[in-house]
Amino acid sequence: MDKKQVAVIGLGRFGISTITTLYNLGHDVLAIDKDDERVQSVIGQVTYAISADCTNENALRELGVQDYDAAVVAIGTDIVSSVMSSVLLKTMGVKMVMARARDSLHANTLRRVGVDRVVQPEEEMGTRLAHSFFNISVEEYLELTPNYGVSRFRVPERFGGTTLNELGFSSHRDSYGLTPLALCRKRRVTLNPDLELKLESGDLVVVAAHDSDLESLDVVSEEEFNG
Repeated sequence: MDKKQVAVIGLGRFGISTITTLYNLGHDVLAIDKDDERVQSVIGQVTYAISADCTNENALRELGVQDYDAAVVAIGTDIVSSVMSSVLLKTMGVKMVMARARDSLHANTLRRVGVDRVVQPEEEMGTRLAHSFFNISVEEYLELTPNYGVSRFRVPERFGGTTLNELGFSSHRDSYGLTPLALCRKRRVTLNPDLELKLESGDLVVVAAHDSDLESLDVVSEEEFNG
């Protein structure tokens, strides 16, 4: 992975998580927040940590943000500052600007001012929770498009010895079924696993499917193996 220079504006929980991950991946990270206490708390965890007004173009230019490969606006509550910072970054010519949005209105505004990528962590987390709430096998959910996503589920004990095919999984050519992408068994990962592979209790299966198919995992399994 090529080393990049990334500026992160806003040091709340989302911002700190972002700078920590980027820095651990080997990138140069400039952390910016107007709260000096927050800035002091991350010194040593990033390349540079600076207290500055992110809505002041001169302040950003003095920090050289315009020359960075990317910038992340991690401000969550102050929507005005979030939008103003995003506009300034795009105006200054930052190649890639990503911003956190609090809600749909905030997200749409950011997109309209030219932000390259908008994330809504609370909404995404809510979506993942909702998909796993009534399906105890599903551990995680990542939405790719509305009504279609990727999930990871752990094989329960009662399915040990059964095959993916018997559980209703389909070939990767069938875009409307449960498509297994990978199987993780202990420390070994098998990509595009054979449908006739016998499962073991505790296996992790990464699957792509329509939401209705994901929700039917437990229903189909209960009918076939408990009834």
